[in-house]
Amino acid sequence: MRNSRVTLKDIAAKTGYTINTVSRALKNKDDISLQTRQKIQEVAKEMGYIGDSIAGALRSGHSKTVAVILGDISNPHFAIIVREIETGLRRHHYSTFIINTDENPENEAEAIRLALSRMVDGIIICPTQQSDENLTFLINQNIPFVLIGRHFIGRDDCATSVVCDDFMGGRLATEHLLGLGHRNILFLNGPLFISSASERLAGYKEALISAGLAFDERMVREVPIVAGDCKHVIDEVVQDKIQFTAILAFSDLIAYEAMYALQLHGFQNPRDYAIVGFDNIQSKFLFPFPLTSIGSSKTTMARRAVNLLLEALNSNKPIVHQEIVLKARLIVRASSSYRVDSI
Repeated sequence: MRNSRVTLKDIAAKTGYTINTVSRALKNKDDISLQTRQKIQEVAKEMGYIGDSIAGALRSGHSKTVAVILGDISNPHFAIIVREIETGLRRHHYSTFIINTDENPENEAEAIRLALSRMVDGIIICPTQQSDENLTFLINQNIPFVLIGRHFIGRDDCATSVVCDDFMGGRLATEHLLGLGHRNILFLNGPLFISSASERLAGYKEALISAGLAFDERMVREVPIVAGDCKHVIDEVVQDKIQFTAILAFSDLIAYEAMYALQLHGFQNPRDYAIVGFDNIQSKFLFPFPLTSIGSSKTTMARRAVNLLLEALNSNKPIVHQEIVLKARLIVRASSSYRVDSI
């Protein structure tokens, strides 16, 4: 049987102060002397008192909680971002409520409603983007929110976002592979309704055209972007006898899954092909095989998102939406060391 929770009445009885004095002392109010506050807070700690945050939120209108809604928390890229967001919010005495959507718009809609029902003060979200229905719903709720990692092209005046320069990322990765002599570059891309996928594809095309090469749509394969779903696409590439000497992958996670799937077909990296990913998760994690990757600072991305949200929470003025685009950079490692003789 659960023991009853310690209440303000219990602390008042133990200390001899009124319930009102106890309540104000626990809130660290200045009208209660420092000595009294310390005494009451010490007794509350000894008794195992836990404040009722929901009741406090109802009284104040602020829960000091932010919801972070992401597509696939098993992806190390998102794990790094969540940690940085949580660290940033904690510095400002906010707690973090994390919800995973599995890149499913129905799950995302449910996540937004759940967050709102918990009276969060704001939301940081990496949207699924199959439609803008959930974005419109968020806007209509009049709650501060920031998009992270993706934005809605053509609706940047409706939502603040912090993103990587995905067009330049796609171009940098492709130019790197072209510079190694590769002409048959397989692009394992995400669904094109995702802003980062469409912009990376545009960068890939631009690099090919600038090198005097034709874009071949057969060399672009759409892959599911949640963990564990890439293998069947690689199987199809091998069965279709698609000739490639290099791969550009939508994420580092997809790159590693592709390497595993290709190994089952007898392909070894870097012996048989070069590969480049996105997200640079090796900036925070050590893996046994170094992966060339496109990245931007995840710490900067998280901090900018937190700061923009806090600005919106603390401002009484109408929100002026911003699109923050972080510089993409190429980090070269062993996975792209395979070269092709000049043609």
